[in-house]
Amino acid sequence: MASTASREKHVSAEVLRGLARHLNSLGEDDKSTRKRALESIKRETVDKKLSAVALQELFSALLKPLLKCLSDPMERCREIAILLISEFIRCVPEPQESLPYLMPCLAQRFGDKELLEPAEELRLSATRMLSLTVEVCGKQLAPYLNEMMNILQRTVVDPFPDVKRESCKCTVNFAKCVPEHFHMQAESLVKPLMQTIAHQHSKVRVSVIEATGTVIQFGTGKNVDDVLSHLAQRLFDDSPQVRKAVTVVVGDWLLNLPDRYSYFHKVTPLLLSSLTDEIPEIRLLAADLWRRVGAQWEKENEDDLKDKMDFLLTPPPFYPPGVERPGLGCRELVVRNLYRLVPAISHDLSDWLVPTRVRTSQLLSVLLLHAEDHSTQHLQPLLALLYRACTDSERDVVHNCLAAAKQLGTFVPPEVFLKLLLDHVNAPSSASYPWSALMVLCAVLGGCPKALLVPHLRQVADTLARPEVCQEYHQVAYLEQLLACVDALLRQCGSDCGAVSLQLLQVLVTVQSLSTEPRVSQKALESTQILCEVQGLGSVTELYRQHVAQLLDWQSASVDSLSIYSPQRLQIHIIVVQSGPVIGEFMSQLMPLLCKWLHPEQDQEMRMNILTMLAKLLLDAGNTLDSQGFFRDGFENFLSEVIFPNLSWLPGRSAAALRTAALSCLLALLHGGAVTPRQVLAMELPLTSGLSLWMKEESPMSRLLACRSQSVVLKLVGSSLSAQTLNRIYPSLLSRLDDSSEDVRREALRALGLWFSCLGANYDTQLCASDLRFVFQQLLLHLDDADGSVQDRALEVLMAGSRVVPNLVKKETEAVRAKHRSVRYCDRLLQHIDSIGQRSTR
Repeated sequence: MASTASREKHVSAEVLRGLARHLNSLGEDDKSTRKRALESIKRETVDKKLSAVALQELFSALLKPLLKCLSDPMERCREIAILLISEFIRCVPEPQESLPYLMPCLAQRFGDKELLEPAEELRLSATRMLSLTVEVCGKQLAPYLNEMMNILQRTVVDPFPDVKRESCKCTVNFAKCVPEHFHMQAESLVKPLMQTIAHQHSKVRVSVIEATGTVIQFGTGKNVDDVLSHLAQRLFDDSPQVRKAVTVVVGDWLLNLPDRYSYFHKVTPLLLSSLTDEIPEIRLLAADLWRRVGAQWEKENEDDLKDKMDFLLTPPPFYPPGVERPGLGCRELVVRNLYRLVPAISHDLSDWLVPTRVRTSQLLSVLLLHAEDHSTQHLQPLLALLYRACTDSERDVVHNCLAAAKQLGTFVPPEVFLKLLLDHVNAPSSASYPWSALMVLCAVLGGCPKALLVPHLRQVADTLARPEVCQEYHQVAYLEQLLACVDALLRQCGSDCGAVSLQLLQVLVTVQSLSTEPRVSQKALESTQILCEVQGLGSVTELYRQHVAQLLDWQSASVDSLSIYSPQRLQIHIIVVQSGPVIGEFMSQLMPLLCKWLHPEQDQEMRMNILTMLAKLLLDAGNTLDSQGFFRDGFENFLSEVIFPNLSWLPGRSAAALRTAALSCLLALLHGGAVTPRQVLAMELPLTSGLSLWMKEESPMSRLLACRSQSVVLKLVGSSLSAQTLNRIYPSLLSRLDDSSEDVRREALRALGLWFSCLGANYDTQLCASDLRFVFQQLLLHLDDADGSVQDRALEVLMAGSRVVPNLVKKETEAVRAKHRSVRYCDRLLQHIDSIGQRSTR
């Protein structure tokens, strides 16, 4: 052995003698000379594959000259020097002997605040050389902790991305080599690492995260707070590899960090956030790490959990189906830290960054799944943050928070959450977003098991039906949430909703009455149909048959305070219209309400709306108000107490519009079949007198409606009217022949035609000859009207009148024939009269 060592030393000595000239050339001014010298040294040493012993001898002799070359002005010389030193370190048996010279030199060259090496590739080579040194020297580097830290602090923030990555790799290896020394200065690397953690290259970010994990793991544990926010931001990184690196690091901390119990509440949310990552691989990795963390904690605290083992291992009776229950240790970790986590969640849900709010809302669901019924202790702050989060402009945030609220409904007893929730629904704290409480209530109801919710069904339904809840706010979003709460009850409780059918129907009626959006009204109708189905009712009318009496009582309670702004005005419309023929069974209740609502002291606009509604119903009275024949029994009272008072003249446009609505209602009443001819005849005098008066209304529509109503009266009872009444009718009709409205003129002519057809045996033509003459004279004036259609219609009426007294008509026609601009119509009339005479003689 001795002879072998002696031979190797001899070989190295020979090589050194051969290198003497080249070593001297390293000090030459000519850069090419220095470069050739370094290349020759490389060829004569590392390239010749000498033995390790010989290389060790050569390295000891060449180290100092080579280290001087690290500051050579020529880049190629520096490159060869770094390469040579790296090869020697890799090949020699005792590389640690170089450390006293190598580390101070590297620290001066690459650890100084000033960038002494301008070539980024050479900085990378030097950093790799440092990594190699750490790899081969290991614990021997402990005395050079200061130098290592100075270099790493500088290279971690190096402008060249590859240098950053290599530096992070070197940091990890160095920390693992000298853990008993590394912790003393680990803190100095935190700041440069955090400066680099958001680098634009994802591979750099991954390397920094891994290095950060190691620095904290082998540090004092005091810098966790300094890096957590940075790691949390990396959970939103676009690169899955970056998010995966964060997951691995925080999982490792929770398993191995010496002081991990102090940081569970801060680190756990980061790992749990990865459970909802969009990449399956990351979700599975996080789930596996979390299971290991829980199992380890459970084992470490086995004595503390002995008393809880039996009942904590049994799933709750209404655990969500298809959801894997977290392990005992995982659940206990969340439960014991929930009081710290809830305020943090609340804070992050208000963050200005959308990704932060989205991930926080996802985390909330994960936490509540772990907390189970223990979330009851934190229910008030949880509900408060849910109310606020449900107003978020980001749809995903709202969706995730509603999923979390559903979990509250699953795990928290309904008597607990309803006490807080219903109080907030009754008096929402946010005037801008009053529907947020309803959103949360709907989600919580959706998660509550039927068996637990049914005993509280009436309490919920009564609250929803309260006027201050269902009638106070008209926003579409609020009405949509009211409907959602009703649907949640119907979905969860099914047939049991029959016990609160009235309250739910009141809510649905109110939503329809307040909604200005067709889709919301349609949704309310669909919910009404579902309410029928869960009770086994065949149609909506059957549902109303159950509740119309109660609904009318409900309306009568507010009749004294009714106005155009009252929701009751629209509610009664929905009730009466949707109940169809059923409403006819309850006229004894409805009629007094109509009389009160349409009393002259009530708001004019409100009365106008109700009269318009009645007009539509009365047009189909047989299928609505008079389906049972009860309406016609009160016809006289309805006419005298409802219609006539609203036709009284008052100044103003609103009053005129009200009279138009009342006339429309009167026409529908006469035309819709809700009254008999005998009833009309009984009201002969006030009805015909009133119509004659209302034909003088200022509104053309009112005059038209009055004329049409007169026509209907003549059709119904004209032949039974007395001559006195008939003679009281025609003057107002004649006055309308000169009306400014063509529609009114045509309708007046039509009514006059009907008037002639009513002149039967009871009408004495001799006694009333002067009346008939006046009528014919007026009609003959319009036989020469400028409007051809009026002329045609006047001719038809005169022809009808000529059948009653042909001689009188002929005489009056011949008297005015010469005065007309065109005699064509007069001649046609005379020919018609002659034809009547000829037929009568035959």
